Amino acid sequence: MLIITCPWCGPRDQTEFAYGGEAHIVRPKDPDALTDAEWGDYLFMRRNPRGRHLEQWGHAFGCRRWFNVERDTVTYVIKGSYLPGESPPEIPLSPGSAPGMEISLSPGRGPGRGST
Repeated sequence: MLIITCPWCGPRDQTEFAYGGEAHIVRPKDPDALTDAEWGDYLFMRRNPRGRHLEQWGHAFGCRRWFNVERDTVTYVIKGSYLPGESPPEIPLSPGSAPGMEISLSPGRGPGRGST
């Protein structure tokens, strides 16, 4: 069982929440201009990382508000929650990490998404 901290209601059991997918996915400005392949990428392609993952959760059986959660996909440890529109928590570079392995969270960019 996960305990998720709603920014408005405090810690609650995971059964009170609805998972909303990966956080910080930028919607296309002009969806009608996209090809079928580009639209499919927007709808279905997600990072699915091993480790740190930023997710959207809705407090379905509480205040009914949406917020973001940082969760480790390996250990299921929830490291914190933050409001929509806020920047995700900074990731300290751990000792021994290789330069260039930092995670970019710029809109529409990130690992495997042309973050150069």
